[in-house]
Order: sequence, then C-alpha cells, then structure tokens
Amino acid sequence: MEAKASAWPVRMSARKMRLVADEVRGYVFPEAVDILRYMPQKGARIILKTLEGAYANARAMNPEINPAELYIKKIFVDGTTSWKRYMPRARGRADRILRRTCRLTVVLSDE
Repeated sequence: MEAKASAWPVRMSARKMRLVADEVRGYVFPEAVDILRYMPQKGARIILKTLEGAYANARAMNPEINPAELYIKKIFVDGTTSWKRYMPRARGRADRILRRTCRLTVVLSDE
C-alpha cells in the first residue's frame, strides 16, 4: 500500500528543499520524523508537515497500520514557476529578482 501527499506551491527554491529531502529518503516514518523535527532548515518544517499528511492518508486507507512499517519510498522536489520582481538600482536601472517556488511530493509505503 502506498500513501501520497504533496505540497504546492512551496515558497522556497527547489535546490534548498532537496538538501533536506535527500537526508530522509529511505528512512522509516518515525525515524524520519525525529530527524526532521531537530533540523534547523525551513524546508524541514515543510517536509515534516507533508510527511505527516502522507501518514494521515495511509491511516485513512488502513486504520490498523503500524507507523514503524512505513518508510519513505519516494520523496522528490520539482521546481515550478518563479515570481518575477524588479529591484530599483542606481542610475535608473533595475535588477530582476526571481522568487522561486517548488512542489514537494512524499510517498510512503509498507512493502
């Protein structure tokens, strides 16, 4: 059985989010929660919330499931649209600012 949860749009660059996602890929659910709870990165809070959402989806499909049997089968971060903004600069010029967003997908499995 697989349970899936996704978060979109996440107001963070995909590169920063992937650093955290790579740390917990393949871990069992309780251990991944412990790791994410004590990481200082902003991405850890977002991944933790999405991971708990995937666990809630697994519980909805099978209420008797043991959380120690679930592991992170897939976790991936895809870059999505960027907000384009302009910052005024000296001598009437402007610099382009890209505020990046990403999409997070977590898949839990017990197989």
